[in-house]
Amino acid sequence: MSSKNPGSGTSKRGFASMDEERQREIASEGGRAAHASGHAHQFTSEEARRAGQKGGEAVSSNREHMAAIGRKGGEASHGRRTGSEDNRGTQQASGRQSDKNEDED
Repeated sequence: MSSKNPGSGTSKRGFASMDEERQREIASEGGRAAHASGHAHQFTSEEARRAGQKGGEAVSSNREHMAAIGRKGGEASHGRRTGSEDNRGTQQASGRQSDKNEDED
């Protein structure tokens, strides 16, 4: 039992068993080394645009997911209204306005 970290259930060896701060330090060193040696990839704006477009296409192809997003947005916007009377009042007011326009002709 002495070879285990308390609460982690893993051995004391390896990258994953290190605390998060030490992992970040090592990863940061690796990133700096990759950039210094020219092996790190840096996206151009065109590459980034295309990657975002592909992600959007992948998400949009899932009709159920898109429907859920739409429902959530509709619930959020309709939730700001106090009731169906507000909607009817708007329609009636616009109807009265068009009646006025016809009387002016």
